[in-house]
Amino acid sequence: MYHEILVPVDLSHLDKLVKALNTAIDMAKHYNARLHYVTVTNSTPGTAAHNPEELAAKMETFAREQGQAHGIQTDYKVLESVDTAVELDEKLIGAIKDIQADLVVMASHPPGMGDKLHLLRSNGAEIVKHTDVSVFIVR
Repeated sequence: MYHEILVPVDLSHLDKLVKALNTAIDMAKHYNARLHYVTVTNSTPGTAAHNPEELAAKMETFAREQGQAHGIQTDYKVLESVDTAVELDEKLIGAIKDIQADLVVMASHPPGMGDKLHLLRSNGAEIVKHTDVSVFIVR
């Protein structure tokens, strides 16, 4: 049913992605699908890496270790952005098309005041609106 599963990843917040990552791994095993770990970064230093090249090396290691630990096929992609807050959805949608993903598994942010005031957008909702792939939001 699914062959190419895209999983947005922020290496500096892996502790908040555990359920989403485990769900993606379970689905990849069930459908014998490949997991594509995707991160979007800007060129300035961040908590996960000092530059996009260092982040790419860390993503490669992460994807390889996940594949070996769980017996699944994995790949990774690092996408650069001038402003991740503005371009995140656009970059993820582009990656979905490039990878030809047929499923996206992603973590939800914890609900809070920003949601009640409608100040925060839903990245998952944007992907649903602008692609034809299934999206599994894990909370």
